[in-house]
Amino acid sequence: MPLLLDTDVIIDYPRGREQAITYIESLTEPLLISTISIAELYSGVREGDERTALQTFLSAFETVDVSPEIAVRGGLLRRDWGKSHKVGLADALIAATAEVRGATLITLNIKHFPIKHFPMLPSAKAPYVKA
Repeated sequence: MPLLLDTDVIIDYPRGREQAITYIESLTEPLLISTISIAELYSGVREGDERTALQTFLSAFETVDVSPEIAVRGGLLRRDWGKSHKVGLADALIAATAEVRGATLITLNIKHFPIKHFPMLPSAKAPYVKA
């Protein structure tokens, strides 16, 4: 089963977080990234070496565009879970991407994706906990 890595997991890798490095480098499954995560990552990248490193790192992922099917599903997830779990549109679109592509969402965002009791996306997993 492919893995869709959420922005919060991806961002820890170039920042040198040991848990992220160990986790990501151990993966053998196909890796996916949503175009939503790409936008989030580039919104905070610095020009120069940091941007070059990000581009290189992201080349290991298959990019998944927001298709009409993902857009519809994301809108419905936002509608159904926005108030109760404070799921924003970006997170809903990322969750919809995982759902539509049959991928496991790998996220640290347990506030919006409470892993233990989350019927919205039962296949979501948290690879480690941020301190």
